[in-house]
Amino acid sequence: MAVTDFFAGEIVVELLKTLISISRKSLLCKPSADQLKTTVEELLPIIQEIKYSGVEVPATRQFQLDRLSQTLKDGLELSHKILASGRWNMYKNLLLARKMEKLTKKVSVFLNGLLQAHVLADVHHMRFETAERFDRLEQRLGSMKIGAGGGGWMQEAVKRVEMEEEKRVDGGFGNLMGMGIALGKKKVKEMIIEREDFGVVGISGIGGSGKTTLAAEVCRDGQVISYFNNRILFLTVSQSPNVEQLRAKIWGFISGSDSMGCYDVIPEWNLQFQCQIGTRSLVVLDDVWSLSVLEQLIFRVPGCKTLVVSRFEFQTVLNANYYKVELLRENESMLLFCHSAFGQRTIPLAANENLVKQIVNECKGLPLALKVIGASLRSQPEMYWRSAQKRLSRGEPICESHESNLVDRMAISINYLPEKVRECFLDLGSFPEDKKIPLEVLINMWVEIHDIDEEEAFAILVELAGRNLLTLVKDARAGDMYSSYFEISVTQHDVLRDLALHLSNRGNINVRKRLLMPKMDTELPKEWERNVDQPFHAQIVSIHIGEMKEMDWYRMEFPKAEVLILNFSSKEFFLPPFIENMPKLRALVVINYSTSNATLQNFSVCSNLTNLRSLWLERVSISQLPELTVPLKKLRKISLVLCKINSSLDQPAMDLSQRFPCLLELTIDHCDDLFKLPPSICKMQSLKCLSITNCHNLDELPADIGKLRSLQILRLYACPHLRTLSPGICELVSLKYLNISQCVKLTCLPQGIGKLVRLEKIDMRECSQIWDLPKSIASLQSLRHVICDEEVSWSWKDMEKAMSDVHVEVPEKSFSLDWLLE
Repeated sequence: MAVTDFFAGEIVVELLKTLISISRKSLLCKPSADQLKTTVEELLPIIQEIKYSGVEVPATRQFQLDRLSQTLKDGLELSHKILASGRWNMYKNLLLARKMEKLTKKVSVFLNGLLQAHVLADVHHMRFETAERFDRLEQRLGSMKIGAGGGGWMQEAVKRVEMEEEKRVDGGFGNLMGMGIALGKKKVKEMIIEREDFGVVGISGIGGSGKTTLAAEVCRDGQVISYFNNRILFLTVSQSPNVEQLRAKIWGFISGSDSMGCYDVIPEWNLQFQCQIGTRSLVVLDDVWSLSVLEQLIFRVPGCKTLVVSRFEFQTVLNANYYKVELLRENESMLLFCHSAFGQRTIPLAANENLVKQIVNECKGLPLALKVIGASLRSQPEMYWRSAQKRLSRGEPICESHESNLVDRMAISINYLPEKVRECFLDLGSFPEDKKIPLEVLINMWVEIHDIDEEEAFAILVELAGRNLLTLVKDARAGDMYSSYFEISVTQHDVLRDLALHLSNRGNINVRKRLLMPKMDTELPKEWERNVDQPFHAQIVSIHIGEMKEMDWYRMEFPKAEVLILNFSSKEFFLPPFIENMPKLRALVVINYSTSNATLQNFSVCSNLTNLRSLWLERVSISQLPELTVPLKKLRKISLVLCKINSSLDQPAMDLSQRFPCLLELTIDHCDDLFKLPPSICKMQSLKCLSITNCHNLDELPADIGKLRSLQILRLYACPHLRTLSPGICELVSLKYLNISQCVKLTCLPQGIGKLVRLEKIDMRECSQIWDLPKSIASLQSLRHVICDEEVSWSWKDMEKAMSDVHVEVPEKSFSLDWLLE
């Protein structure tokens, strides 16, 4: 049910425990803590009533509950601060005591004798009884579907940025709670809750029909959450799954051993072990393509149910225990299309009603087609609409081959895109299905092959998102001018990826602009082998493969290739020898999707890439950088993500400034064996952006870091072992942005930081030990924005008197381990 996290009860219970501790420890806060404790204890039973009622509250009540929830969350945070405060700090304790007293009064006034909360509980019971009556009425009416029609999907015309959980919503159009999906939700709930004899149930339907949307709605349902006690695991399987990794996740979830790795042994199931696990749990397997894979992922455990979401019905596993998603009816199709094309529920008066109805009819009730085609026609003149309708009408009738014809019908929206935007959309087929695409990789690729700058590339990305052709997944910290593209990623519906592949794989294989592998395989396509006697003129080459040795590669020539993307999953990987035959290569992307770092072999093949401008290495082990015959003077960006560096950057003969004399950006992220930066980095006079992030063992910076005279952006966030900032930082005369957030052991800023006269922004959230600021702070004449925690904000606010242009921001705390899910 759509109530706040507070009404799950955990925050209240935790607050009670903390208040009891405060009452025992802090004399100053004891009266307020006791009073607040009594109030919360009286409130807890009412919260439990609301929690298990299983019904959503009205918007006005939800707003009231949200306010109360936020107030008590603030109380919990304040309580933790009181417990963490030392007894010797009387000034701080007095301040905290006043805050506790103010909070207690706020809660008392808000509750007003708890009358509103009691009324809410009664309302919940009444709404639940009413919902049950409607359920019984719906069963009697049979095929008639009673529902609210629209839903949450009407609230936003274009969802530009979504978090990873919303990625699971099929097609990205949110909670389409129309009559059809309401019926489907009811049917699936009956199978997983009421039928104890159904251990495995399914949702089937063609691509883009809303299968995943339905599964996500079921998982968010209050009754389902309550029935399974919030033990729900949602996994995307896809066409090229890592079965062992998925099995380990499922087994860890069922058994409670969540730390289990993919190489741990999963015990054989037996009757003795059956008795040890009986907790109700739900495992959702989304986008399943293979029966053999499905059979390996089903654990027939007492209390555990599996919901399979697939285009296939898998009769041998599911029997008849599945719900087949129906296409949208006429009125539902019109609602969704109008939302996508006009941003409202009905056809505008100024629009040609007959023309709109003809186009909606050509979409044949398929949600994804309605959404994409509608978005492509938004704000276009009537002649444009007529042309689209004629092209749609020339398509073959949709019957059993509906899904295969979907690609041709949706291709119409792509054909109307501006040429450069269309080419960028087709480039998305270069990346594996159901994987986040790092935006940095995408932007770099578009900049190199389409001759555009980063700003235009990002504008194209936003346009594609606005047309519902991709989804942006944004980190909570991203969003301003100093945000890295590394903090944002892209996802795409698999039907849209299929469309990009379909349009890219036309024509003779040797003359295609893109040479792409549609899914992961154990060997290169046979079609490639049959045509190796002629050069391949592809501009983009994308390979998705398992472990490769030297003899597994074909002898191929790519005289025009500018981008090479190597997606693989293995412990060892031999780089293809044909890289030497790519004289125009400008961007090289190597991404390992296995759970452990892969050892790269044949790295020396990169030594002659004189036109290389961008290098991205992810989850690989770098033992030694290749010996270069000539410096890579055109290389502008290097990104090392989740890599084992093995001191490869700090070898005696290694001078990074000579190897990469024109490097502008260096990113090192989640490299846990990086203890210190190599001194030769300080000689890279061209470097403008240095990002060392999530490197948990980095403990010092080079003393000569001040020699980076061109450096404008320095990111050091989430380096918890970094104890001091080198005084050399104060010599970075061009520095505009400094990020030291989550460097929890830093105790001070450099005394000479006032020398950074061009510094515009400092991000130092979760640096709670930096209490005192250097006096030279007042000399930061360009500083406009400081982000820090509340404990530190007081020091900055004292400085605001002398620095009137500085805005001090205290953000909500944000913690994310989403990268671990990849």
